[in-house]
Amino acid sequence: MACKSYCVAENRFAVTVAEDPSWPVDFFSLMVNYEPFEVPASDAPCVFTMTAQVSAPLSYVEEVRQDEEDQQIYCGRTDSGEPVFDFYLHHVAVGMLVCSLDYKSARLLVPQGLSASLLKFAVNNALMVLYALATANTATLLFHAAVVEYGGKGYLFLGKSGTGKSTHARLWLKYNEGSELLNDDNPVVRFYSDRGAVVYGSPWSGKTPCYKNREAPVGGIVLLSQAPFNKISRLRGVQAYAAIISSISGKRWDRNIADGLHQGENALASHVPVWYLECLPDEEAAKICREVVTGA
Repeated sequence: MACKSYCVAENRFAVTVAEDPSWPVDFFSLMVNYEPFEVPASDAPCVFTMTAQVSAPLSYVEEVRQDEEDQQIYCGRTDSGEPVFDFYLHHVAVGMLVCSLDYKSARLLVPQGLSASLLKFAVNNALMVLYALATANTATLLFHAAVVEYGGKGYLFLGKSGTGKSTHARLWLKYNEGSELLNDDNPVVRFYSDRGAVVYGSPWSGKTPCYKNREAPVGGIVLLSQAPFNKISRLRGVQAYAAIISSISGKRWDRNIADGLHQGENALASHVPVWYLECLPDEEAAKICREVVTGA
């Protein structure tokens, strides 16, 4: 078996590939977005290990399903209780992630004859899901957000799909000199008792390839909403907490995972400024937001 190790937000994990002549390409050639995060093999502990293999799927009992942007995930458990995540793209099966009860190990079962592009899709989805679950109790939160680095701090832009997170990030890059994109879709935030909240780049960045192994202290979080005007206001307490939780990945129907997420989310909402920006996709929105959230 071939194996490589990676480290994202100071969480180390390993990917092992079972040898099989039916792989469409060299497996690790599909993981170029992980290369900035690759670390040498060592005896250092991993938060999880995932093994990829060509295999028929297992039977399972469905618990819940998600369907968004032509991507489907069926979640359930095998007869022996193993958590299962069955991935589909346009309702075509691309892979099944079968996890141990503690999410420290998992198998990605890939159908024979899968194309390279669908295999890459399966690998990315499996690793994102497994990362979010295996790190939930380490104050690590995988966000669905765009994040811009400005003045040495990271600013996260949240919102429902289609709200304009990437658009607002691009407006910062264009109109707020010194801005730099850190991640366009799935940054990782980790809360430390001695350092506060830190945002990290990740191997997952949606449609914009931005895979930076960098970090920055979190300067603020901004929830976006489209409007015919530009207005920004501070959220506090329960409002701040509610603003961030819908953008954080996790298995909330699993009590242990939910408890871990809650602790990280509560620490984040209590220590990081959270803002609500009603805005147009224009220069003024980017400048007003930057002036307020940075205290300029």
